[in-house]
Amino acid sequence: MEDLKAYIETGILELYVLGDVTPDEKRQVEEMASKHPEVKAELDEIELSMELYAKENAVEPSEDLRGRILGSLLTNFGDDRNFTAAPPHNESDTYEEEEEEQGNAIVAMPVRKESNFYKYAFAASLALLIASAVAIFNLNNKLQDSNSQLIALQQSKQQFANQVNLMDKELTVFRDTSYKLIRLKGTPKNPASAITLAFSPGKKKVVLDIADMKMAQNDKAHQYQLWALVGGKPVDLGVFDSASDTTASIKEMKSIASADAFAVTLEPRGGSVNPTLDQMVVIGKY
Repeated sequence: MEDLKAYIETGILELYVLGDVTPDEKRQVEEMASKHPEVKAELDEIELSMELYAKENAVEPSEDLRGRILGSLLTNFGDDRNFTAAPPHNESDTYEEEEEEQGNAIVAMPVRKESNFYKYAFAASLALLIASAVAIFNLNNKLQDSNSQLIALQQSKQQFANQVNLMDKELTVFRDTSYKLIRLKGTPKNPASAITLAFSPGKKKVVLDIADMKMAQNDKAHQYQLWALVGGKPVDLGVFDSASDTTASIKEMKSIASADAFAVTLEPRGGSVNPTLDQMVVIGKY
């Protein structure tokens, strides 16, 4: 009995259940179990404990993941039909016989059935792997959200910087005494229209006050075009859209050193070579 107790306490039975033994050790354990009921009982108890441990410590994924991923995988792995069937054997192979040295008595011991422990352990490992993959996926989504927020903050910062630069530019225009403000008033066909521009002959600059202009919104096929009248001839100073189509408060137009008057006409998008006189909206003298 002391030898059996010492043999059991070596841990060889646990290694046998885990499949971590050599062929010789496996054969030795099975021989001991067939000869000694104490060893067979201890072996069965270890096997049952391992199965219970695997069940208790299996990681349960969320119901959503179970339906989407494990619904088929774990079911299939749990189905004995998906495992290689054991080869057929004769009933005579069910028992191992050994003749004892002291007589002709035959000791018959049923061969142990294959344990389901490995299937449970594999299912638990698979569930843990999938749960880890889901955690990594969620972490990646959070990182992407953080990057999107960072990009949005950078864009907001850039927009704010642009607004500050625009305000500085606007203040520079109004503080510069070389600029003269000219109010262009509506024609008889457009009496309610009006726009103000700042003109500096010395700097050859013309700036429109877009934020304060009172002009009908142009459609996508047309734009307003500014003209300078120099010696009775029109000079193109560029095109612009109505205030509702732009966030800018001022707009710098093309350069010109001198002008007798300024006018705005409604032209096809991109502008015209010569002004369409019957589409003149505002006009003002320098």
